[in-house]
Amino acid sequence: MKKHFRIFVTIVSLLVISCSKDNDNKKEDDIIPSGIYFPEIGSTTWETITPAQLNWKEENLPDLYDYLEAKNSKGFIILKNGRIVVEKYFNGHSQNEDWVWYSAGKTLVSSTVGIAQEEGFLSITDKSSDYLGANWSSLTKEKQDLITVKDHLSMSTGLNDYVEQTLKWICTSPSCFDYEADANTRWAYHQGAYTKLKDVVTNATGIDFNTYFYSKIRDKIGMTGSWNELTLLTLYSSDTRSMARWGLLIENEGVWDSETIISKSYYDAMVNTSQDINKSYGYLWWLNGKESYMGTTSQIVKQGSLVPSAPEDMFAALGADDQKIYIIPSEDLVIVRCGDSAEEMQLGPSSFDNELWLKINAVIK
Repeated sequence: MKKHFRIFVTIVSLLVISCSKDNDNKKEDDIIPSGIYFPEIGSTTWETITPAQLNWKEENLPDLYDYLEAKNSKGFIILKNGRIVVEKYFNGHSQNEDWVWYSAGKTLVSSTVGIAQEEGFLSITDKSSDYLGANWSSLTKEKQDLITVKDHLSMSTGLNDYVEQTLKWICTSPSCFDYEADANTRWAYHQGAYTKLKDVVTNATGIDFNTYFYSKIRDKIGMTGSWNELTLLTLYSSDTRSMARWGLLIENEGVWDSETIISKSYYDAMVNTSQDINKSYGYLWWLNGKESYMGTTSQIVKQGSLVPSAPEDMFAALGADDQKIYIIPSEDLVIVRCGDSAEEMQLGPSSFDNELWLKINAVIK
């Protein structure tokens, strides 16, 4: 018995020595960092990890880059657990230049509303008129009182999303908010109704929306950028890395490092189906992997997933001219694309999403 025990100990010792030598000989470049990483506030330093360390197919990266450049892209970033794996700029753009988010910035607004709710300034189940006043629309009091803050977040106000005069689809005067259906019975991508959310936050908190957003989100996660007040939609612009910081906060369920920015309960509601009509829409976020979806300019409900070639759990901030911030929780990935339109202008999802994901999959799968 003792002899067998000595043999067993010898074998274990040899295995331990062998493993130790293997670890000693392992290159530092082969060691994959563990845990999620958050870039320091106010610093340009950002940890990286190579595609080779992740066993990605590096040989397919040139094809992805060529495709992005040909499709008028400006900036492109892939984060894995917060670390930069890919960062590339095209068509004269650079790391320090700003670019407009267009409707991808709607997600900044939806989160700011959630923070104001968490701080006790408002409730999204309240009537919009509680914060916008009695005459913010042209509806009767009975119909107007059906509209809640949540209906603005989920694009289900029931308001007519386009009136046949000039550009009334971005009008926010009471005369432009006409009745089309009862709230929560019709989904429509309504720019004007969305814009009123900023007034909701301003009136509820007593603080200008921009100031509130900067202090509660932008400055806390080290984003740059600002809201452009020259347009009715007050579009947000920033550098590409700030888009990536925003994506990282959302990929980590609203927590930056150890600080909770967005409550877990609101986060969960925000990135899941918000109503029964467009299954692929949360609180101003687009959702993949659902049974059906609607586009931004049609009342047709289409069967199938929003972006078939993307992971089913992917959700995204999408803006005109193909601004993209993809969040993929199952893969710990954030992917950002900004630039000019890749094809005919779309306000939200486009066929470019599916084509781009085919190129991305060729690298990461």
